[in-house]
Amino acid sequence: HIEFQKSVNMGNFVSSQDVAGGLAAALFAVQLLTPADPFGKTFRLLRQFRKQEKALTSSERVDTSIDEYNRLHSFESAEERNSNYKSLVNSYYDLATLFYEWGWGSSFHFAYRYPHENFAESIRRHEYYLASKLGLSDDASSTKVLDVGCGIGGPMRNICRFTGADVTGLTLNQYQVDRGNELSNADPLLTTKRCRSVQGDFHHMPFDDASFNAAYAIEATCHSPDRVKVYSEIKRVLKPGAIFACYEWCMTDYFDPNNKDHQRMKKQIEEGDGLPDICHTSVCLEAMKKAGFEVLHERDMAEDDYGEKDGGKPWMLPLLPSWNPFTQRFQFNWLGFFLVRNSLRLMELFWLAPKGTSKTQMMLQKGGFGLGDGGKEKIFTPMYLMVGRVPETK
Repeated sequence: HIEFQKSVNMGNFVSSQDVAGGLAAALFAVQLLTPADPFGKTFRLLRQFRKQEKALTSSERVDTSIDEYNRLHSFESAEERNSNYKSLVNSYYDLATLFYEWGWGSSFHFAYRYPHENFAESIRRHEYYLASKLGLSDDASSTKVLDVGCGIGGPMRNICRFTGADVTGLTLNQYQVDRGNELSNADPLLTTKRCRSVQGDFHHMPFDDASFNAAYAIEATCHSPDRVKVYSEIKRVLKPGAIFACYEWCMTDYFDPNNKDHQRMKKQIEEGDGLPDICHTSVCLEAMKKAGFEVLHERDMAEDDYGEKDGGKPWMLPLLPSWNPFTQRFQFNWLGFFLVRNSLRLMELFWLAPKGTSKTQMMLQKGGFGLGDGGKEKIFTPMYLMVGRVPETK
């Protein structure tokens, strides 16, 4: 007691006000000295919350949309989800897009990081690498490229800048179409004259035969219950000799269907990421061949050497728990999970967020847990690369 009193008298005792002040100072430092922009992102999130329910296409309200989504995933068999994949995927992206953009950015995909490479650089490099497989000419200004499952168009805009090509993005979800075109028009060097999003089902695309010189898909066709059908439709809209390159979500050879932990991780990924089912890499490769593509290259890029011994980072690192409160990884520890869930419930109570927002975040976190664990166990990959060419004579 004497030593404690001395420390108080000497000014060594740290009060709750000191802790709060320190956290506030650190937050301002992050805002001013890094590109993280926590204040701007949070302001945009709150502003878009107000627009979200008006833009929903799967339901009139967030809470009914998340309830229907959870109902589809309540079945043990994937049959119900496969037969209702359009409703499943549309509901998912109505709910998830807002959180994805806030926490991840406008490019909804993974990438490993080389030493000294930051997150944003790794994301762009992953996109540019795929674009390099498309066989585009030096002057690609007249080249028509299709982004299959474009989200809100982050990769589409980066690849348009990188290659100079004219890029059209296709997504099932109208909310994503509107947001993607809004972001494209916000860049005066791009606008929707050079890259635009359109609404459509990638099993029945609203394009004529042989409309595009190249196509790519980044972690998107995993939402299809029929890979042969979606690959065949991509082949239909491509010109003879054109190249299609994609990153697929797949189970790997390390997956054991009889292992309960493996089953849990797979189910968490499906539930948290709007998937009817997840197939093995061999299923995707065989589907590409059945669709009529000449397979030029395939490999699981999660197995690449990204320099881990020298500081490189695995693709699932952003989904692994951390006690750093200034990263999104904080939400994956028990305290962060509790704080995020109850903060959103409080926002719902005061009408700052639509009812059902907290349930949506819990669904997304479940997917994050499955992806993180599945990545560590190597039973799952989000970057199975396939490159195929349309034969010169279809």
